[in-house]
Amino acid sequence: MKKTGLVFIVVLMVALSCAGPQEHPYEMTDRLNFYNWSYYIADETIPGFEEEFGVRVRYDNFSSNDELLAKLQAGGSGYDLIVPSDYMVEIMIRQGLLEELNFDNIPNIENINPRFRNMPFDPEGRYSVPYQWGTGGLGINTRYVTEEVTSWDVLWDERYRNRISIIDNMRSGLVPALIRLGYSINTTDPDEINEARDLMIEQKELVRTYSSETYIDLLKSGDIWIAYGWSGDIYQVARENPDVIYVIPEEGTYVWVDNMAIPKGARNRYTAEKFIDYVLRPDVGAGISNYTWYSTPNDVAKPLIEDHMLEDPGVYPPDEVLENAEFLQDVGEATRLFNRAWNEVKSH
Repeated sequence: MKKTGLVFIVVLMVALSCAGPQEHPYEMTDRLNFYNWSYYIADETIPGFEEEFGVRVRYDNFSSNDELLAKLQAGGSGYDLIVPSDYMVEIMIRQGLLEELNFDNIPNIENINPRFRNMPFDPEGRYSVPYQWGTGGLGINTRYVTEEVTSWDVLWDERYRNRISIIDNMRSGLVPALIRLGYSINTTDPDEINEARDLMIEQKELVRTYSSETYIDLLKSGDIWIAYGWSGDIYQVARENPDVIYVIPEEGTYVWVDNMAIPKGARNRYTAEKFIDYVLRPDVGAGISNYTWYSTPNDVAKPLIEDHMLEDPGVYPPDEVLENAEFLQDVGEATRLFNRAWNEVKSH
């Protein structure tokens, strides 16, 4: 009898193991843990979801893709929904850190412009849904910087010593130097990466701060006059300080797409997918873009975007600007070269 019972248990365990992963139950939970960038959601987005679905949302912020990746790699983050950038989605897929999405629960995916679906970092579109997109460029306080700025060269201008901020990010931080040198921002050549490092070290004595968050407040207050930052961040400052403008340098820039994704092992997957679907509604998606000043990948939301944003070439760049821009891509083993180079810039 004991032997028969043991055999039954073994057979049962084998059967369960062969059955594959259990489907996540199609039911809402009462909680959602959301990890997003700072200043990156409309005031009404989360309260609207909480009220409609009876879900309490815990909302936390991270300041860089590197911070987000480290949190997931450490395990047990507890988050159900995250917003990694394009190249970071590719890294997370390769490392097995993301769940495949069930698009039966995200019918509003049809609202996404085809240009933003099945992108190179997620070619089958199985792990991510576009959230917002934009460019990297320069925030200029025209009260203090009176000449027209058209080039990355202004970051090396001695006249603006201690009035410049640079994004604190190992990939984005080296972009101005790589473009200025005529190299791809996705180079894997150690010599090119080190040359860009040296150019940023040369520029360091002019820098007030390396920041991906606080530079917004410093630009707004006039403590810094030139900020290398992201388009929507700069426009949020310009909304409150009309002296601030956004410039895409003539040498070119990079285009990024931030994406909604679900971490591996998330407890509230169905609720997270329903939140993704909620964000893809035209009114909700437009509300986020109208607040953040970032560009929407949502076609049906665009008629609800404020006209002055749609007509602004800094928010929705013309084709000739986009053709002169690159996407940041996963550079594989060269990531450690970027990481080392950026650490050397900051520690020099």
